[in-house]
Amino acid sequence: MPYSAGSLEMRRQQLISQRSTVEMRKGHAVSVRRAYKRYGTKRSPIVILENLNMTVPKGTIYGLLGSSGCGKTTLLSCIIGRKKFNSGELWVLGGSPGSKGSGLPGPRIGYMPQEIALYNEFTIRETMKYFGWIAKMSTEDVEDRLCFLTNLLMLPDIDRKVKNLSGGQQRRVSFATVLLHEPELLILDEPTVGLDPLLRETIWNHLTEITKDRSTTVILTTHYIEETRQAGLIGLMRSGYIMAEESPASILSRFETDTLEDAFLKLSIMQNMGRRKRSIAARAVASAVVLPSGIVNQALDVDDDHHHEISAEFGDGLTTSKTGRRFSLVAQEAIPQLPQEPVHKAELGDYLLHLEPRHMKALIWKNFLWILRNWPIMLTVIALPVTQFAIFYLAVGHTPTNLNIAIVDYESGDRDCHPLSCNGTRLGCNYLEYLKKKKIHLIRYETEGDAIDAVNRGETYASVIVKENYTTALKARISNGRRSDEWDMFHSTIDVYRDASVKDISTFLRFYFYDSFMTFIADYMDSCELNRNALKLPLQWNAPVYGTVETDFTEFATPGVLITIAFFLAAALTAVAMLVERNEGILERSLVMGVSPVEVLTSHVVSEFVLMMIQIVAVTCCGLFIFRMKVMGSLVLFIILLSLSGFCGMWFGFALSSMCDNETSAAYILLGSFFPLILLCGVIWPIEGMVHGLQLVAQVLPLTQPVEGLRSIMQRGWSMRKPPVYHGYITISMWTLLFIIFSVVLIKYKRG
Repeated sequence: MPYSAGSLEMRRQQLISQRSTVEMRKGHAVSVRRAYKRYGTKRSPIVILENLNMTVPKGTIYGLLGSSGCGKTTLLSCIIGRKKFNSGELWVLGGSPGSKGSGLPGPRIGYMPQEIALYNEFTIRETMKYFGWIAKMSTEDVEDRLCFLTNLLMLPDIDRKVKNLSGGQQRRVSFATVLLHEPELLILDEPTVGLDPLLRETIWNHLTEITKDRSTTVILTTHYIEETRQAGLIGLMRSGYIMAEESPASILSRFETDTLEDAFLKLSIMQNMGRRKRSIAARAVASAVVLPSGIVNQALDVDDDHHHEISAEFGDGLTTSKTGRRFSLVAQEAIPQLPQEPVHKAELGDYLLHLEPRHMKALIWKNFLWILRNWPIMLTVIALPVTQFAIFYLAVGHTPTNLNIAIVDYESGDRDCHPLSCNGTRLGCNYLEYLKKKKIHLIRYETEGDAIDAVNRGETYASVIVKENYTTALKARISNGRRSDEWDMFHSTIDVYRDASVKDISTFLRFYFYDSFMTFIADYMDSCELNRNALKLPLQWNAPVYGTVETDFTEFATPGVLITIAFFLAAALTAVAMLVERNEGILERSLVMGVSPVEVLTSHVVSEFVLMMIQIVAVTCCGLFIFRMKVMGSLVLFIILLSLSGFCGMWFGFALSSMCDNETSAAYILLGSFFPLILLCGVIWPIEGMVHGLQLVAQVLPLTQPVEGLRSIMQRGWSMRKPPVYHGYITISMWTLLFIIFSVVLIKYKRG
């Protein structure tokens, strides 16, 4: 008879009530009750799963069917423990995923995602070895199972790399990793896509065999609806809701159709009939659906006034919603919610104190194998800091040379200079010769106007004008001293017009002119047998306490550049490595098999730390042996502080990978933090040159104190007893601890 509200009472009389128990639900491989999952905010929720019930008995192949976007993948993610329902009850293999003692996530589950989720640089054998070790298998057992799976799935040469396989071959390898450790529960997301019919039939036969012989449970999704005729139980899912959960034969018989696709269509229309406003078309199609008599249900004998839904315990009956929202042939329980079991709340010690040795062995082996397989990239990673440091050392901070200077010598003209002497008549020309020793390129002009125009046109950085009668006036000025007249003062002064827009060059020119003149006038006094220091300024620059007279900007900036290279390269490398592994699905596969996030972090710390130390040693050797970089203090303190800076950068990268969803967002944060740190941390300019407010901010940034500490070690030779040095060590250690806590907290609480 056609479905109608008037037949509700008659159907209810045919059903027997029975309340389920915790023990019965735990006895199933998977039991889901009243599951609700949403994304977004409470005000604007995006509901993915709503009031979903699902029962998968042990030793059964369960086919989960539904269109793309109906919530299948989200449901599977919750079952494997990677996501959590907002509300509802879930038991998997007798326990709640993630609870203490459940063994889930762990090797009891085998999960195959839709993506290939394999390391392209690994061979098939290496891939199996990695996942086998995670599942706590011995190498011998892995080889034995690999031999069997190679024959079963017709795998190619097991020493071929995954990247050299076709798409179908890669999916077979992905499937083999799930079967490798013979888990109790297999969860397969589109396992047969892209496989030929013969191999698909072989896989189904093997799945049927292991469910019968070993009571293995299989949950799979597939695009091939008719393929699930071989399943023991199928769940038809639509809009986050399982409409039917029965054997394929029962569904075909109930709806008197020849295909599951037609049955799915009728169920979808009947679900829509649950709404108060039904379309005429929906009524016409649904009227053809004849419901068989004799339905045996065990949970529908419930007064509709007390409950919104009439429910079936294990999917043997019909459900209609009093609100008109749902129609289903699957359990929508009206019994009171079962009491919650005691839940163990994970503590920080649960993550930090337990590192499974076999997991760590597999993870570290995997990381170093990936490094070796990608040796061109790794050589680039190691060569990059050396190249950056070399470019810095060759390009920054050195004294400018070959600067074009316009000169007009009204006194000498084009005539050659005589050697400097007390009786010389061309002292202006002699001074210009001293300027040449500074490697300045002097360009002669005829008039003062031409020389100044050259500066205006940007052809020269300055113009030097030597007046006529310069020698006579200078000698009179020296002899008369403070009694010199205005004429002597004017003609003994050399006029300089300079381009001050390029501050550094202008400053260097000012020093060149001054230093050259003081040397020139001292030598002139010597030639007159007078005290060469008589005209010297009454200010004595003694030997520097630290550094040398020749110390340039390169030496000042070197400590900051070294710290910056160590910090940011380590951060970029670790962030990208973690995000690539996670976004390609490889990390999720490992986590489902029981690897903890902290184990993953620890393994990357080991491998990335080794790479970082190679980078630091390479940069240090380049600086010491090629560029003669000076380290006045302890080389051990120098290396340790650089290593701590790189270690801090690694954890900054881990924090970024925990916070960001993709490499692009992590790159933006890295680039956005690069310039503020090098500008505020005293890398290229002393923090004393900042405004007072920024100085306070700069003092607490992660690189400021380490840069000053490294500068004190390199240029002052200070030890750990000096405050700038131990402040650098303390600051970088505190920031490292902060990044570690931030990373662990994000990993603990971030879902997905």
